[in-house]
Amino acid sequence: MLRIKDPKVTVPFFQSHFGFTLIHTYHFPQWNFSLYFLAVLPAGQTYDLVPGTKEAEDFLWRTDLTTLELTHNHGSEVDDAFAVNNGNVEPHRGFGHVAVMTSDVYAACVELEAAGVRFQKRPDEGRMKGLAFCLSPEGYWIEIVKRGEAAEARAQGRKYTFAQTMLRVKDPAQSLRFYRDLLGMTLVAESHYSDFSLYFLACANQNPVLADALSQGTLPTPTSPEANEFIKNMFGPVLELTHNHGTEGQATFRYHNGNDQDQGQLRGFGHTGFLVDDLDAACAWLETQGVAFKKKPLEGTMRGLAFAYDSPGDQYWVELIQRGAIDLVSQSTPPAGP
Repeated sequence: MLRIKDPKVTVPFFQSHFGFTLIHTYHFPQWNFSLYFLAVLPAGQTYDLVPGTKEAEDFLWRTDLTTLELTHNHGSEVDDAFAVNNGNVEPHRGFGHVAVMTSDVYAACVELEAAGVRFQKRPDEGRMKGLAFCLSPEGYWIEIVKRGEAAEARAQGRKYTFAQTMLRVKDPAQSLRFYRDLLGMTLVAESHYSDFSLYFLACANQNPVLADALSQGTLPTPTSPEANEFIKNMFGPVLELTHNHGTEGQATFRYHNGNDQDQGQLRGFGHTGFLVDDLDAACAWLETQGVAFKKKPLEGTMRGLAFAYDSPGDQYWVELIQRGAIDLVSQSTPPAGP
């Protein structure tokens, strides 16, 4: 979830430039905010449901697609002073970027720049060649990376597919325990460099290629060169965790989770989210494993969802949502400010 300034600008930005489809919307005029859920549909799949209807809501809470949630606080579109924390500016770094895959990064960037899209890094700038970072209307970073050949065949002509969400983490041991050991994600690849490491995780039920590799015992060792190629060809989105070496040993170090506003910090990134089949049971079990909660299922008046903290060192919010939780959001009071 990302907070945005103006949905009339940002929603079309993701639709027109990257091929996202608007799946569903919620409007809460009584609480002065709206939600917009977008996804990149599989090749050949069309979407004829009307956002805001019960049918679209039903699709949203049952789909295995990864959606991008955009939150608009009413009035920000006319507030000249409105700004977000994009997660990449010191001293408030944390969330890094979302990413899309495409067949030709260079051609895509030429086309995007001609359409007026701003860039943080072009493909041949900086140390890392062949990838780019453009900017959303608010200034969030969007990484543009190249698809593998096998994924290109699966894309069937789609220019872009949703590739990843990146978060910086203080202690990878804590973060891997939460996302891999407790939430059941698979560590697909990890890379270690002189001063930082990268960990890529995915949900098998969203990635048929990953599910097949797990069932057949052909998943590459995460540290192997083959693992990096596997990610490029997996097609489905991943969660990328970035660890800058040494932070785990600093008692007072903490990344900004995108929600805290102490000392005048700006908000931006809000949370990641996971659908679960039994919310109450999942939260009860997570609590026995030492997971702390921002909001438990029965707290507040909004049922059907909870907010957990992913690790003691980072405390990113992770929304846990009852699969098929129809009506529970639209008829309730928000548990925390948007």
